[in-house]
Amino acid sequence: MKLKESLFRTIASFCAFSSIIFLLAIIVSIFKEGLPIFKSYGVLRFLFTTSWHPTHEEPTFGILALIIGSLAVTAGSLIVAVPLGVGSAIYLSEIANIKTRELLKPFVELLASIPSVIYGLFGMAFLAPVIMKIFKLSTGLNLFTASIVLGIMIVPIIASISEDVMSALPQDLREASYALGANKWETISRVILPAAKSGIFASIILGFGRAIGETMLVLMVAGGAAIIPKSIFSPVRPMTSAIAAEMGETIVGSEHYHALFGIAIVLFIITFVSNIITELVRRRVMREFNL
Repeated sequence: MKLKESLFRTIASFCAFSSIIFLLAIIVSIFKEGLPIFKSYGVLRFLFTTSWHPTHEEPTFGILALIIGSLAVTAGSLIVAVPLGVGSAIYLSEIANIKTRELLKPFVELLASIPSVIYGLFGMAFLAPVIMKIFKLSTGLNLFTASIVLGIMIVPIIASISEDVMSALPQDLREASYALGANKWETISRVILPAAKSGIFASIILGFGRAIGETMLVLMVAGGAAIIPKSIFSPVRPMTSAIAAEMGETIVGSEHYHALFGIAIVLFIITFVSNIITELVRRRVMREFNL
């Protein structure tokens, strides 16, 4: 019995610590390959110049346009996803009856299980031609289309977490509001949403992290131009697209190779900070509701 218990404890400990080891290995390998570009090209020049021409005779590796492309697509997707996600959460938590909620929630969560390449195909084959025709554009693969498709993709993250937070609120809050004469809308807008704001904010930050790290969808739909967008219909190339599209064509150990890992470092830092913010907000929500 002691042998089985000891063996089980050893296996469980190995599984737990292996995830830490894998994470450290990924971080070390990315920084090992990415730091040389900061030394050879300069940190400020790498981060704050816009000329990304790694294959020219005199290559340049300024990634500011890639950073702005990533942030623009992510911001556009949040503009689409936040109203849809929070609205869905309000309906599922506060308005829908139990049968409707049990019917609709799996459909909302099913959106999260669809591979991103399918969203990309939908954007390329159906949405981009429609947008090109409606707005009379030369191409439908641009910031606007990518923001819509990416926004739809992260709706389940925001909706599911926000709905869980609202459902976890004590029923006493609603009853107290109704006892004071408030109607359903006043209870939702002045009691439920303010009480759940920390959890809703955490879901948005989590959606931000998911959107800025998305690769395949933006590679297919965003247009692939490494320029600072002048309008919402400009093609853009987010950081993830540059890594995915160019890594297979680079020579290992070249300056271009190290520059792509440098982009990965920047992306890692952004997602790491967003995850820390999400964790801090999550702990605050748990303390507020004694979860």
